[in-house]
Amino acid sequence: MSTEKVATLLNPASVAILGARENPSGWTARIFANLIRFGFDGPVYPVNPNHERMWGVECFPDLRSLPMVPDHLVVMRAAASVPGILREAAAMGTRSATLYATGFSEAGTDAGRALEAELRLAVEETGLAVSGPNCLGNLSARARLLTLPDDRMQELVPGPVAMVGQSGTTTPSIARTLMDRGIDVSYVVTSGNETGLVTADYIRYFVTDPEVRLIFCLVEAVRRAEDFLAACRVARDAGKPVVVLKMGVSEGGRRAALSHTGSLAGQVEAFDAVAGPAGVIRVQSADGAVDVIDLLLHASEPRGEGVGALVYSGGVRGLAEDAADRHRVPLPEFAPETRARIRELLGDGQPISNPLDANGYLNRPLDDVLNVVDAVYNDPGVDMVVFQEDLPPHEGANDANRRRAARVLATLEAIDNRFLGPDRKPFALTSPASYDLTDFSRAARRRFPHVPCLNEPERAFRAIRAVMDYRRNAREAKAVTTTALPDSLTTRIEALRERSAAATAEFPLTEPESKELLGAFGIPLSEEGLARTEQEAQDTAERIGYPVVVKGVAADLTHKSDAGAVRVNLGDAAAVRRACRDVTRNVAAHDPSIHLDGWLVARMAPPGLELVLGMQRDPEMGAVVMFGAGGVWLELMKDVAFGPPGISREGAARLIDSTRIGRLLDGYRGEGPYDRDAVLDALLALGRLAAAAGDVIESLDINPFLVRPKGAGGLALDALAVIGPGARR
Repeated sequence: MSTEKVATLLNPASVAILGARENPSGWTARIFANLIRFGFDGPVYPVNPNHERMWGVECFPDLRSLPMVPDHLVVMRAAASVPGILREAAAMGTRSATLYATGFSEAGTDAGRALEAELRLAVEETGLAVSGPNCLGNLSARARLLTLPDDRMQELVPGPVAMVGQSGTTTPSIARTLMDRGIDVSYVVTSGNETGLVTADYIRYFVTDPEVRLIFCLVEAVRRAEDFLAACRVARDAGKPVVVLKMGVSEGGRRAALSHTGSLAGQVEAFDAVAGPAGVIRVQSADGAVDVIDLLLHASEPRGEGVGALVYSGGVRGLAEDAADRHRVPLPEFAPETRARIRELLGDGQPISNPLDANGYLNRPLDDVLNVVDAVYNDPGVDMVVFQEDLPPHEGANDANRRRAARVLATLEAIDNRFLGPDRKPFALTSPASYDLTDFSRAARRRFPHVPCLNEPERAFRAIRAVMDYRRNAREAKAVTTTALPDSLTTRIEALRERSAAATAEFPLTEPESKELLGAFGIPLSEEGLARTEQEAQDTAERIGYPVVVKGVAADLTHKSDAGAVRVNLGDAAAVRRACRDVTRNVAAHDPSIHLDGWLVARMAPPGLELVLGMQRDPEMGAVVMFGAGGVWLELMKDVAFGPPGISREGAARLIDSTRIGRLLDGYRGEGPYDRDAVLDALLALGRLAAAAGDVIESLDINPFLVRPKGAGGLALDALAVIGPGARR
């Protein structure tokens, strides 16, 4: 249904401009001029009760006076009037509208939020396809529709890119940059506050267009996160990457997103954790978006990650090596047979390494150049070639420039004929510094559809890494299989969901309840028991064996150490009884309102490495799995990383490797190695729990999770689960 609504919005039969103004530099005049300039195939009606003619055509006082029911409304009216306008238009038969007005939730006022709630209700009641409010209009190249007040667009050509962004200025700016670089854009939607259609709806529609090969989104905050992720998976499975420029990465950015679109942005780590596996490539800048789009559209998919770089400058070689290292792009050492061939071509005095600096040699005859390229291209460890070259900006102002332009184009044509194609290794150009294309260079690049033109090594290798990660995530997604939970676990989660639905505020589970949930999902626990009397505590200690730990148990006792509610290394019955009394007295002194349910008596933990495992619910993206340094290191170092619900074993391994504490698992300076497999198993179990109960559990911390030496397993020594109010399913 939402796909049909987007189709209605972007392919209207007629347009009425409400709030039309005569001012030729005003928004409404420019929108009208754009529709006429690009040949929109339908009538366009200005609506203003104070004018009989405007912009050389008849002007109408209201919607009822129009000679036909307008299919689409450009609504340039005050915010308070918009809900009524939508209801009136829908009753007439209008199908879609673009709302430019501000003053809704992005204003950060109670009045603005109330007005947006009223607008949302009007949209739901009418069923209109609505973009905005607080937006800047849309572009649909095939429909010859441009409702952006932007007279810098030169042409509307259906192409491989579709764009949707919550920023009305930034999104069209990136579109113009793509067009300037010879990349045609089929759609640009500025979605604003997304009171009607949201980013997920646009993504699903773009996937259905066979001409669209890539989708760009500028996201300030994700609305309907589950729908967004599902739409990205649909795009991924259709082979259409979703490139996202995400605002709200910093605390200041989150405040800006709130003030701009009225949306609360979550933590970017949570976004990356769940959106990456769903098929999203997050970029950090508009330039980064352009680089990734260029690479994805013009390069074939590499079979591996090894990159061979061919340059003719020592400076570019150094920059390329540094950039590749920063972005974890492998530059493999050339094979012996490749080195021998390069030495034969370049001579014994030339240092042979990757990147290969062929300074001077690339100015030799074309066949010589191609032989060097061939040597690098056919190295068995090279899966992609990066070649230092700029597209010539013009045909040449003098003989030297003309010769250089001719040489570059001849080289590219020979490379295109000899090496490139959809099933061959990808081949990309990179320049020493960023540069813009001219009409001449744009025409030149269209001759070579399999050659991305990347800017300078830092940007080039960042884009290469991003695309490699996307390809890996897509491959892993195809290999992931999901299995239904057994009835016992389903029953347990439904019981939690019922408790959540009945709650008006979040509430913690006791440590035994939290651990019972972990144990049900297969996370190993220490040997322990709940005692309600001192005698029971003594009996439990003697059953499991000394030394033991005694901890106070109460739902409200969330920080036991702060309350003096933990006693360790207890070696006999008298020590256990004394610990029970000490814990009770300390808790009462700390907070008289806390009533202990008893004491948890557990076997004293053996030596090992303390980690933190868990899950958190991000306000924007939902549940994520967490791994990092545990114990006192958690607050001191904040060395943590996040992964998606249902995390794969490969994803869990990368999660571990992305932290500093992860290096200790395999052994470091005499410490370890530890049981990495036990940690992986625990993370997979948490991933299953997050997938099953991410709507119920607000947070779950296992701190510490003690991992033993290799082969000895691991144990959840402490756990705290907090349940959110009102289960979200």
